Amino acid sequence: MDVISLGQFELVYNAFSFAIAVMGAATVFFFLGRSQVSPAYRTALTITGLVTLIAMYHYVRIFASWEASFTVVAGQVQATGVKFNDAYRYVDWLLTVPLLLIELILVMRLSPAETMAKGTKLGLLAALMVILGYPGEISGDGGTRWLWWSLAMIPFLIIVYDLFFGLKKSIDSQPASARGLISTARWVTVISWCFYPVVFVFPMIGFTGGAATTAVQVGYTIADIVAKAMFGVLIYMIAVRKSEAEAHA
Repeated sequence: MDVISLGQFELVYNAFSFAIAVMGAATVFFFLGRSQVSPAYRTALTITGLVTLIAMYHYVRIFASWEASFTVVAGQVQATGVKFNDAYRYVDWLLTVPLLLIELILVMRLSPAETMAKGTKLGLLAALMVILGYPGEISGDGGTRWLWWSLAMIPFLIIVYDLFFGLKKSIDSQPASARGLISTARWVTVISWCFYPVVFVFPMIGFTGGAATTAVQVGYTIADIVAKAMFGVLIYMIAVRKSEAEAHA
């Protein structure tokens, strides 16, 4: 376990605590918000709420693991000998990352065939991306980390390409009041997801010891909040706009 300072310990501690609060509040909001949209979009909001609920649960486990790994004695942080469990993040991502793409596809209300095709393709690619990243995450060898990072970037780039070009025609067919929000949701997905591969390489580009541990944990937490809670708010707004447009039509 890397030696960390009291400030680093508290920064990560508070970041985890903040994430739990955000994910919990977002979950309540999304489930209650189902009544504000037409039935066609309630499944998308249900999935949005499940994403933040799953994330909240795993952040509770991550928070507990962090507390178990360190103790503060006379203002100094000491490792307890209990290994911090990074696997909680990857289990969370394996469940939530495919769901994030599926909720975007569902809220667009494409044809059943297109929804099934795109949901299956993007969901499987997202799961593959997470699976390929895990061996590198737990490795202390730079070469091994770069290898698995490179492999995980292959499905990542395919997903990004599909979001920008594969869904373009579908966006053009959406109600005018919702097109801008859907385009923003695509950008938020891509930009927030870019945080993850960048944070992944922190230990390989000069971050060491406690600085690396802190940068990785805080970086992943910020990315999760943007990619799940903030993205979910966009999904809710798209569902509301489309419900209103269809009601007026």
